[in-house]
Amino acid sequence: MSKYFHNTLSKLSAERRASHTPSAPAPSHLPDSMISSVSLLPEDKRLILFTRHSLRERSDGNGFASYQLPLTPKGRVLAKSWGRWLAGHLPYSLDVDSISSPIGRCIDTAQLMQAGAGLQRDIMHQSLLVEPGSLVTDPEIANPVFKEIGVLNFINRFLQGNLAGTKNAYQGGLDILSLFYQHQPQPGHLMLAVSHDTLLSAFLAVMFDVVKIDWNDWPKMMEGVFLWFDDKPFEQASAHFVWRGEVYIRPIVTLLEGYRAAGFHPNTLLLPPEVKWD
Repeated sequence: MSKYFHNTLSKLSAERRASHTPSAPAPSHLPDSMISSVSLLPEDKRLILFTRHSLRERSDGNGFASYQLPLTPKGRVLAKSWGRWLAGHLPYSLDVDSISSPIGRCIDTAQLMQAGAGLQRDIMHQSLLVEPGSLVTDPEIANPVFKEIGVLNFINRFLQGNLAGTKNAYQGGLDILSLFYQHQPQPGHLMLAVSHDTLLSAFLAVMFDVVKIDWNDWPKMMEGVFLWFDDKPFEQASAHFVWRGEVYIRPIVTLLEGYRAAGFHPNTLLLPPEVKWD
C-alpha cells in the first residue's frame, strides 16, 4: 500500500462498526460492501456518495456498454430501495441536489434514489462523470483501443500512462476530486454523484496509488465510495473515503506532487477557484 495512505480502522473504528451496524436488511442485489461501509461513516460531515449506477442491461463480451443501455427492472427497484434505506438509516439528509453523468441509466439511478428517499431534487449533468471527461480527451483515438483490448486492459493502460487520447491519471483523479470539492453539501447532508464503472475504478486506483487492478477491484453495479474532505482549502485538505468496509485518507497534496513529478503543469487542472499557485 502507498506510503500516502493511513488505514484508520483502529480499535475505535471496530467498536463503531459493532455499535452502529444497521439491523435492517439491505436492499436485494445491493453489494455487501455498502452496508459494511455505512457502519464506518462519521457524523455531520459534508458527505458524498460516488457510486456506479444501478443494475443495467448486459454489455458486449469485451465490457463495452453502450450509453443507450437502460437499467433493468431489478435495477430500478434496487436504486429506489437503496435511497429509501439510506434515508431511513443514516444520520444524513439526502435533501440536496445530485450530480450525475448525463447518460440515462445514471440519471435514472439518481432520480430513483431520490424518489426512494421521498425527494425530488435537481440532478446536474456533469461531463467529468462520463467519457470523454475525467479519463478520455480524444475519443476518436481512445475508443477503438477500448473496443480492441477490453475495459480492464484499457483502465490499466490509462493508469500506466500508456494510452493515447487520455489524461494523465493524476489529472483525472484530481479533476474528480475538484468537482466533488466544489459541490460539497452542507454538513449533515449526503450528495449523490452517479457515474460509471470505468471512472470509479480509475479514480480508486489513483487514490490508492496503484497502476494495475484486476476484476476483484472492479466496482459492482450500485457499489460506491463514501467521501468527505477536511474543512480546509483544497490543496491543504485530505480526502477521507470509505471503500468496501475500510476507511482511508489521501492528502490532496500528494496527488498534486505526483502530477508535477510526471512532468505536468498544474495550470491544466480543473481546480477549485480558490486554489492559488505560486
